[in-house]
Amino acid sequence: MLFSSVILFAIAALGGLVVGVLGLRQKELPMSLSLIHGAVAAIGLITLILGVVQENAGSLVITSLILFLIAALGGFVLFSYHLRRKPHPKGLIVIHALAAVIAYVLLLIGVL
Repeated sequence: MLFSSVILFAIAALGGLVVGVLGLRQKELPMSLSLIHGAVAAIGLITLILGVVQENAGSLVITSLILFLIAALGGFVLFSYHLRRKPHPKGLIVIHALAAVIAYVLLLIGVL
């Protein structure tokens, strides 16, 4: 289960990279890519939660889960800007991305 979340978060990161760069450049974000990024990340988060509950997850994986939850909250706020067609706050984009990247690295180390 944990390895599945590693793969799902990697896929979500690819979409997130494109969305993040466009957001930082204050370009129009494709709704379809934002939805796919969010959906894949949400499925990754669910599989991570299940992996933590079902398996003997170490402290790095649990810390990763907490950081991914924080990143998800930031993602919801960013998506609300998208829905309102307002410019995305660059600071929030950076915080969202940093939280997700750090969480992913901790997950990788914890799983491997």
